[in-house]
Amino acid sequence: MRIRCLLSSTTLLTTSLVAGCAFNQPAAEPTPTLDPQVFEQRIDQLEQHLAGRCDLQNVALQGQDNQIRALRSEVQAVGSLTRNLRADVERIAGEPTVVTTQCENDEKGLLYDKEVLGRSEWIGLPGIGTYLKARIDTGANTSSLSAKEITRFERDGENWVRFKLALNEDDVAVDQVRDEWIEAPIVRRVRITQAAGNDSRPVVSLPMTLGSINEQVEFTLNDRTHLNYPVLLGRRFMMDIAVIDVAQTYIHPRPEFPGGAPSEQAGKDEAGDDEEDSAETSE
Repeated sequence: MRIRCLLSSTTLLTTSLVAGCAFNQPAAEPTPTLDPQVFEQRIDQLEQHLAGRCDLQNVALQGQDNQIRALRSEVQAVGSLTRNLRADVERIAGEPTVVTTQCENDEKGLLYDKEVLGRSEWIGLPGIGTYLKARIDTGANTSSLSAKEITRFERDGENWVRFKLALNEDDVAVDQVRDEWIEAPIVRRVRITQAAGNDSRPVVSLPMTLGSINEQVEFTLNDRTHLNYPVLLGRRFMMDIAVIDVAQTYIHPRPEFPGGAPSEQAGKDEAGDDEEDSAETSE
């Protein structure tokens, strides 16, 4: 009997405990439902996020592609330089080669800025006021002007010279200056070597025109009436400004001066000028 009661009590206690546990356990919360509009918003946000990441990745890929292209160009340039350097080394190490260059045309060569003169030309002497015939002679160093009655004098402590032009009747010049006195300072003296011997002559500097040339020219003074030309132009005048074409004469027009003939009439005065003066050189 006692044993049965104990078993009943134990059974009742166990049942109470199980019932108590079931009674005290909280109930499970219901699963919330997702609104369709909220769902669409989240999907759009996710798509925008993914698109932004894709754009960043595309920008990064484009930058890498540009760097690759730049590196490829630099590698090609280095390769070209290396090949050229190798060729230069091989050429230096090999036999020397002779490189021939074709002469440039006159427009780009040494004659580009030089005036072409014939073997005889008209010159102008603006300080005297006349034109004269001149023979171009590269064998003479200093130019020469035909002069007479050469008189040396002193002015302000300097040596000067007074002279007249020494002209023949056949020499073409402005008539009114034939007997005029001309004065100029003596620049220096030169020694002239001729077949008859040596001679020391004064040198004066006078403005002279020939075509487009307008220069101060040094002239030795001596009587040239026994020669065909009253003026001789030497290589000192021509240096760096002119070259000579010996096949031509009177390339440039005759200058004009008051009292002189027009340049258009120079042709008749140029006839018969093929004779050459006797050679003379200066030192």
